[in-house]
Amino acid sequence: MEGQEYSGARSTASGENTAENGTSMMELVLSRKNLNQAYFRVKRNKGAAGIDGMTLEEALPYLKEHRQELLASLRNGTYKPAPVKRVEIPKPDGSKRKLGIPTVVDRMIQQAVAQVMMPRFERVFSDHSYGFRPHRSAHDAIHRVVSLYNRGYHHVVDLDLKAYFDTVNHDLLMKFIGQYIDDPWLLHLIRRFLTSGVMNGRLFEKTDKGTPQGGNLSPLLANIYLNELDKLLIARGHEFVRYADDCNIYVRSRRAGYRVLASVTRFLEKDLKVTVNREKTQVGSPLRLNFLGFSLGVSRNGAYARPSMKTKRRVKRALNQMTKRNRGRSLDVLFGEIRLKMRGWLQYYGIGHMKSFIQRLDEWLRSRIRQYIWKSWKKIKTRFKKLRKLGMSEAQAFTCANTRKGYWRTAHSKTLCYTLTNEKLEHLGLINLSKRLQYIQSA
Repeated sequence: MEGQEYSGARSTASGENTAENGTSMMELVLSRKNLNQAYFRVKRNKGAAGIDGMTLEEALPYLKEHRQELLASLRNGTYKPAPVKRVEIPKPDGSKRKLGIPTVVDRMIQQAVAQVMMPRFERVFSDHSYGFRPHRSAHDAIHRVVSLYNRGYHHVVDLDLKAYFDTVNHDLLMKFIGQYIDDPWLLHLIRRFLTSGVMNGRLFEKTDKGTPQGGNLSPLLANIYLNELDKLLIARGHEFVRYADDCNIYVRSRRAGYRVLASVTRFLEKDLKVTVNREKTQVGSPLRLNFLGFSLGVSRNGAYARPSMKTKRRVKRALNQMTKRNRGRSLDVLFGEIRLKMRGWLQYYGIGHMKSFIQRLDEWLRSRIRQYIWKSWKKIKTRFKKLRKLGMSEAQAFTCANTRKGYWRTAHSKTLCYTLTNEKLEHLGLINLSKRLQYIQSA
């Protein structure tokens, strides 16, 4: 993200607002190279239009035409970000996650700011933090969890913050940023983004707290805010893993877990002014609790990661919804949807031990597809023709086409297992989950 010119920047702890060559933060943010990088990053991330309706395709001609005007307003401090567009997406537990979608131009400016700030804050961020950081991932966090369990940390304080992104205190956030960057121009611009407001339908809402999910700057600001928690936990000698607002603190006993939970809750609610969700926050075993979609298993070789039971149920439920006959999808479209879903799912969860689960899921999914196909052959005449085409004798096809067995039972019968074989389904485009997992794990 950052260019080579940032490598010689002074220590952030000194509060300097210029690089060694004397370049101001404003010039770094508004440099042609930085803005071009920001534009291409926004374009690569895609995303919906904001309240102005401007799409990514329309943004480039607009920026070329209004470039000087935009730069002038940024330099003289008159640039005013547009309110973000409120969008709600369903969460797995049935609740709604609130997103705030800035306009394309605002996303580009936020990205330009983030690119300049990121290398400075990377020097002060904790090694225990993994979310939204360069060269760090959820997989790194899970590997760390496995390592901690193998070192004897068999109890975990699973912290859950209630609506974290919506409750970040603006004054505290600006104070935490100001500990490392004292540039008035940059601080003023960040404050403007924080207070730009939200358009909820046609209703404008002021934002006196929170940093909306959906903005390019929000992940960095969220990490800056919770870096104060990281500093506290490090000072107290705790082992922990944090991914954005998901934080697990590892201890050696349940009693120690409750003691840590009480003290950390006081700090979060009193000093950081965020709310700990007491219904979801708990002290328990990493073998049972879910972190980033994983739980742990143990063998004689030590701990290992595996998809949690909740994760397994969720993916099976998603495939069940996809393969409902009343969706009216052709096989090509259906198989394309399944491939898109499962390639990403396997890529993420492929670091876990799940060979037997995937084999069972493969068998179940093929049965669902056979049922889907059998249902699509609605008439006896159609079934007879299709079975004959798949190699059945006339007598066998006639008998099977007239079966009175239910759809699910027929999907498991020799009739379909010997005609719509695994190889045939794979040839038609159905992903082989076991082969895909093997490919990912051997790469």
